[in-house]
Amino acid sequence: MSQSPNYFVILGQTLQGQRFRPSDWAERLAGVLAPYRPAGMSGGHLSYSPYVIPRVIEGVKCVVIDERLRQIEPLAWKFVHDFARDNQLKTATDVQDVSTGVSKALSEK
Repeated sequence: MSQSPNYFVILGQTLQGQRFRPSDWAERLAGVLAPYRPAGMSGGHLSYSPYVIPRVIEGVKCVVIDERLRQIEPLAWKFVHDFARDNQLKTATDVQDVSTGVSKALSEK
């Protein structure tokens, strides 16, 4: 079994293949979830949670959510899944290190 964290990736593309709007949706979503951090970690002014990070992966704006968010706040985890479903956005899961991008995220779904 892998020790790598699992990630839920919300892609800025609808199930119909259109770009999701507004253009800053990923930053807004990550900003809403910024308070959810590891125990003892204080957030600086204007910083994202290490569990919810906006990224551009293969030219598509995305939000990468670390599954550890579920452990500290199950309702936040449900919120991101509901957000993707309600907006009919493509999603993917991945177990790679997202510091360099999630290379297979777009090919999964």
